[in-house]
Amino acid sequence: MTSASDGAARRRPRRVCLLSVHTSPLEQPGTGDAGGMNVYIVETARRMAARGVDVEIFTRATSSENPPVVELTPGVLVRHVVAGPFEGLGKHELPSQLCAFTAGVLRTEARHEPGYYDIVHSHYWLSGQAGWLARDRWGVPLVHSAHTLARVKNAALADGDPPEPKVRVIGEDQVVAEADRLIANTDEEARQLVELYGADPRRTATVAPGVDLVRFTPGDRGASRRALGLAPDAVVLAFVGRIQPLKAPDVLLRAAAEMLRRDPGLRSRLVVLVAGGPSGSGLAEPTALQELGSSLGITDVLWFLPPQTRQNLVDVYRAADVVAVPSHNESFGLVALEAQACGTPVVAASVGGLSVAVAHGRSGLLVPGHRAGQWADALGAVVSSPGRRDELGSGAVQHAHKFSWERTADALLVTYAEAAAEYAERQGLVVRPTIPAG
Repeated sequence: MTSASDGAARRRPRRVCLLSVHTSPLEQPGTGDAGGMNVYIVETARRMAARGVDVEIFTRATSSENPPVVELTPGVLVRHVVAGPFEGLGKHELPSQLCAFTAGVLRTEARHEPGYYDIVHSHYWLSGQAGWLARDRWGVPLVHSAHTLARVKNAALADGDPPEPKVRVIGEDQVVAEADRLIANTDEEARQLVELYGADPRRTATVAPGVDLVRFTPGDRGASRRALGLAPDAVVLAFVGRIQPLKAPDVLLRAAAEMLRRDPGLRSRLVVLVAGGPSGSGLAEPTALQELGSSLGITDVLWFLPPQTRQNLVDVYRAADVVAVPSHNESFGLVALEAQACGTPVVAASVGGLSVAVAHGRSGLLVPGHRAGQWADALGAVVSSPGRRDELGSGAVQHAHKFSWERTADALLVTYAEAAAEYAERQGLVVRPTIPAG
């Protein structure tokens, strides 16, 4: 029987346009607005290029030193579009520059022959606004990935986190209505798109993100601890990501303080490792986490690292006894997958896509809330029993291997083929081919 991926290969696009207005795939994840979406775009673009698909990524230039075009990898170009001032423009100010950004994208295409791009895939609602116009101008399907949704975020705000503005909610409504295909990370996100945004379930596909299973692998924990300057017998609780209320690193600090209250003898070995930089509303108080550590009396066990390169993250994950992902909302949670691929159990909040990224009781633990006592219980259950930690670590590797960027890219190409066939049928160009189930 012919597989769905074989069917897609026969009709896969020649050239894909990816839109990422507010954050460049060249930026270091873990600070500013760069995070999981950056990783997603880079990794899927590379895999599609490896399958013979040319990929061009349009993003807003944020420095006068940004060259107009950068080759990310053979087959993948990053195009910097000048739209507004290079610096000092926050994400919530970018709607004012969507016209300029979209004009830059359209002018680039106009320098080529008609039909240069076969698919437009927009990432985040700002890109969806530009993608909507490009779709109409070029006569090709618009595929859209929201990555996060305003109505979902506003329903689970962290203390001190401002709600997403109405302009974003309206913008998301418009993009959902216009897109030819919506890509959800999980079935839960697909349900949210349908129930909260009125998305057509027939145009909504679930494609799970992946993990780089070549880079993120189990390894020598002792060697990783030596590389980071950690003691061999340390009890290491790690947080990786942007430091902002949404990601809730404060939950880990409060849980660590509770663990020390329960077992003062743990202080000589405990290390709370935080790797990342201020982002979003966290930029307003860049030292808030350090100040919280001081008020909790745990400054002596806190280790702060700047945002790490992908390769350096491997040592962070391997060195940790457990990685905490206490976010108030996550559309998926790539950090959880990366940590598990390195053989490290994850304790995560039972929110959004984390219930898919983490297999409760097999690769880690899911916590139904953000109270310090709950988190101290869960973290303690992992680190207090080496046997349990090793059991979850083994299950973590097995669970992570259910995901890969190769599978994600293949699923995206199938979705592109389906969207293109349906778009052509609606335009009266061809009879829609059937992609066989495999």
